[in-house]
Amino acid sequence: MDITNFDKIIIKLMGYPQAGWVDLKGTYFTKADFLYRLTHNKAALRDIVIIPGETNYFVFRQIEKKLKIPNFYCKIDEGFIKPDTYKLPIGMKRRDVCNFLYKKSLKWHKQIAKKFFGVWNYKEYKKYLIIASIIQKEAANTKEMKLISAVIYNRLKNNMKLQMDGSLNYGKYSHTKITPQRIRSDKSFYNTYKYKGLPKEPICIVSKEAIIAAIFPAKVKYLYFVKCGKHHLFATSYKAHIRNIKKCRYIK
Repeated sequence: MDITNFDKIIIKLMGYPQAGWVDLKGTYFTKADFLYRLTHNKAALRDIVIIPGETNYFVFRQIEKKLKIPNFYCKIDEGFIKPDTYKLPIGMKRRDVCNFLYKKSLKWHKQIAKKFFGVWNYKEYKKYLIIASIIQKEAANTKEMKLISAVIYNRLKNNMKLQMDGSLNYGKYSHTKITPQRIRSDKSFYNTYKYKGLPKEPICIVSKEAIIAAIFPAKVKYLYFVKCGKHHLFATSYKAHIRNIKKCRYIK
């Protein structure tokens, strides 16, 4: 459709077009109708809610459903997408959604990195994202995050396997209960019961609090923790850990 100088005058009289995507609610209409809709209609937006602890697998399924983009996928590292609520329009192309999420997330991570390290070095920063993702899956609340972080660093320092269930809640297993059978059968690098050290990639999307906890662990000697009600009990020795397990056995 050609837009003439006269059409530009009409657009100014009607009001300027809406910023961003516009839902025209149709395909075939007159030029006058098109100009009216261009200046009065708004985009059909959908809330994409991305929470800490979730994985790209489930975020992409949400986007696929809400924005009606079949087989949606972005080549964005796990743990990199910024947790937030994004209002995105139906009709946005996959490439545009991916670029939007990547740029928003990159800006966020750069701000955090420059605040605490003075520079942006993703290769170095990624180590903290990996640790932060385990913290995110394991901590019962933000107050525990630095304690969980300390356990991770202490176990690494002592050449111990991390042995953390949360590391197996990766990808499509984000909400799957971890069982002894799953621990035995999972051969991925995420299995911290099978392999020493950190996984090669983050487990999930992380909060700023988890990243800070990964950078600044608590100065404690804890090596173990166990879920006890709505929080965890921490211990510096295996004996104390067993006592904590017995103490919490009947707490639901």
